[in-house]
Amino acid sequence: MSGVYDNQADTYLDARPTYPADWYCKLAALSHRHHLAWDAGTGNGQAAIGIAEHYDRVVATDVSETMLNLGKPHPKVTYHHTPPSMTEDEMVNLIGGGEENSVDLITVATAVHWFDLPKFYAIANRLLRKPGGIIAVWSYNTDMVVSPEFDSVMTRFNEQTMPYYKFPECQYFLDGYKTLPFPFESVGLGSEGKPMELEMKRTVSFDGFLRMLRSWSAVGAAKEKGVDLLSENVVKELETAWGGSELVRTIIYKTFMLAGTVRN
Repeated sequence: MSGVYDNQADTYLDARPTYPADWYCKLAALSHRHHLAWDAGTGNGQAAIGIAEHYDRVVATDVSETMLNLGKPHPKVTYHHTPPSMTEDEMVNLIGGGEENSVDLITVATAVHWFDLPKFYAIANRLLRKPGGIIAVWSYNTDMVVSPEFDSVMTRFNEQTMPYYKFPECQYFLDGYKTLPFPFESVGLGSEGKPMELEMKRTVSFDGFLRMLRSWSAVGAAKEKGVDLLSENVVKELETAWGGSELVRTIIYKTFMLAGTVRN
């Protein structure tokens, strides 16, 4: 994922919805111990800090130094840059102190679709505590609910963005992780091919929503090709359907989760 959001890291993180605290509670209730957690693709550490409420120590990693520089400080969280060139053994040494079978929870929030999945899953299998270690991945996509009038306009906008999702990995989150490989034993929070459907809510003004749209990778990719998906006319249409630039509305983001443990 390195470089995908680096040029707009501040905008991306400002617009990003917050993951509900009860998700972390549910995951913590599933893991047998609460000593060490690893948040991969941590970004600014939003999930890492949520996890830290339930675990003694959290290792938060990302391939993007730009994102890590925006990491929120927390006494239980340590941030580490992990470039793609790092080997599996180097990752095990960094996260588990060289010890396999040592991590109680692994989380990946809105990022696993960018990963080298075979490599990541191999590392996860080595690090997860057996038995009792849990891995959970989740994301949201362009599927959201605001109001009937706005949703119809947003549907047309989404259709216009589709040709510009230039990374093949985007298909995983566009599919709601239904096609994402996930070779782990289900623990009741989604399974390979059958992710658990969840919702996130965020209350924002139209300007805040527009900042989120500008952070989308497809919008940036279109601009590189000379296409302005958020032209003045499009913004005006969205704003009118929203109800005005100053109106604050609640967005319901459709999200999806897969959680599991190492197979015997």
